[in-house]
Amino acid sequence: MEIYQEKNRRKKQRGKEEEHSLKKFHCLDDLAAAFKKHLEVYGGLDICINNAGIATPLVFHKDTTDGSGTWKRTINVNLTAVVDCTRIAIEIMRSRKMPGVIINMGSASGLYPMYADPIYSGTKGGVVLFTRALAPLKREGIRVNVLCPEFVQSEMAMMINRKVIDSVGGFLSMEEVVNGALELIKDESKAGACLWITKRRGMEYWPSKSEERKYLLNQYKSRRSQYTTSDIIVPDNFKKMVTNLQSPSPSISLDGDGGREEKAGEEFLQFSPKLLPLDLVVLAIWSPVSMTVLQLIVHTLDHNFRSATRVVQTHLKLPIKPENALVKIIFAGVNASDVNFSSGRYFGGNNNETTARLPFDAGFEAVGIIAAVGDSVHLKVGTPVAFMTFGGYAEFSVIPAKHLLPVPRPDAEVVAMLTSGLTASIALEKAGQMEYGKAVLVTAAAGGTGQFAVQLAKLAGNKVVATCGGAEKASLLRSLGADRVIDYKKENIKDVLKKEYPKGIDIIYESVGGEMFNICLNALAVYGRFIVIGMISQAGFFLIHYAHLWQEHLDKLFDLYSTGKLKVHSILLAHPLVLHYVAVDPKRFNGLDSVADAVEHLHSGKSFGKVVVCVDPQFSKTMAKL
Repeated sequence: MEIYQEKNRRKKQRGKEEEHSLKKFHCLDDLAAAFKKHLEVYGGLDICINNAGIATPLVFHKDTTDGSGTWKRTINVNLTAVVDCTRIAIEIMRSRKMPGVIINMGSASGLYPMYADPIYSGTKGGVVLFTRALAPLKREGIRVNVLCPEFVQSEMAMMINRKVIDSVGGFLSMEEVVNGALELIKDESKAGACLWITKRRGMEYWPSKSEERKYLLNQYKSRRSQYTTSDIIVPDNFKKMVTNLQSPSPSISLDGDGGREEKAGEEFLQFSPKLLPLDLVVLAIWSPVSMTVLQLIVHTLDHNFRSATRVVQTHLKLPIKPENALVKIIFAGVNASDVNFSSGRYFGGNNNETTARLPFDAGFEAVGIIAAVGDSVHLKVGTPVAFMTFGGYAEFSVIPAKHLLPVPRPDAEVVAMLTSGLTASIALEKAGQMEYGKAVLVTAAAGGTGQFAVQLAKLAGNKVVATCGGAEKASLLRSLGADRVIDYKKENIKDVLKKEYPKGIDIIYESVGGEMFNICLNALAVYGRFIVIGMISQAGFFLIHYAHLWQEHLDKLFDLYSTGKLKVHSILLAHPLVLHYVAVDPKRFNGLDSVADAVEHLHSGKSFGKVVVCVDPQFSKTMAKL
């Protein structure tokens, strides 16, 4: 009898498995039929969004069945079906040799554990890693990304304790989810990307750049930034020109007197108009007709920057030395410390020793494009880069490759992210140890670094107090998210802080000095942190001490900028009296002859945000068309 019952039980079990297998085949047939019908109607497949998600009705380790109707079904629906749909979509896009976008719907529970349903959490985690592993398909024009919203108001989400939902800011709206999908569709740089959406933090890519570097060791060594820089097709004749420049022969004149150089220049100009627009960038990089370039130098020590500097013609030293690169500079950043540099304060020692260094290059930060490289340099010609070292005020500058930071585009906005943005980002994180829910005070908040500090503190979920002088700057800061703006021309900062913040300020980001320093010190809360910007001391913050973090934080800033969370633009006026936002000063300075004007503008107190000089206005116009 027992043997008969066991045989009967096994027979029923086989029947269930066969039934389950048949259902699975039916599902595959249905999927294939759905894709086939789509092709018949529309003739192609540009975008495929795979959305599948069911909960597990029973805790898998308490399930007394074989799981085919419970947790195994969840795996088949949430993971296997998504894999099948992705496979079919890839086959269609590949067969038609047409680019396309595939978005797989994951879940925040695929990024962190969902203890109530480990099977659901595991399948969503599988979708995340499965999708991220498909990043190489971008080479074929197929971009597969995964979207991970937190809690969306659905039948399954309604079963979760409401206190849990409220603790993370409530349900996401469908509009927020749709915007996330559009972000992954429109941003052509994203492939194998995971976009996490929460009510409290908005959209952010996961994992962070710093987390990626923990496992992308080989990739990090060869290309410090994880950004995919702009693809620039370099014409063969340009490569030949670079080769000639790297190995100059007697028939090539470096001072513009050689006939062969003129002929080479004509050849260089014969580009096909069908080349990608960024090939025009390469054309703008280099004119082999003349090897003399302009640069601004400090010729005498003087706190008056205009008196201390002048623009001169210099000859490029070729070939480029190993581990160095020649950068065509597009935009250079102006800093308050330029006057300290021109007076020789950065070199130490006595005045005679500093004078012996004259003349020396000026300009601390710039963005541009690599025009030529020496041996042992992994970056390619045409790569957009930024740097923060001497030599920024020049048409071309030879920079050690170790100081170059790959960036997505050589824009003025990236210049603003360098000294100003990196100072705010790193100082708040490392010196300020900024967390969520703190009171953060930013002085000189309408300035270059102040604007970044205000926005980053607000994005981290803090209450931000900002000081400034003038109604326009106050309007600007409110548009950037400041909760309380103190206009010192109308209010007494000391009185406001004492009255409205009796317990003190948790984090103070101070860059004014003098009496403001004392006011802030007295307003500091118990266990508060005081960040002094621009003061080289134990209590201050000096950006050079954190050089190993520059690339990581620059990547983070550009991520925030590209997703619209960080405002890094020139002035936008809807009405003459209504200032929206600005992180790049709107006053235009073109060419190296305008650098002294830009420095004086910065020190006049009339600047808004980061003051930038466009070293090559013609190139700037070309970039604006891209």
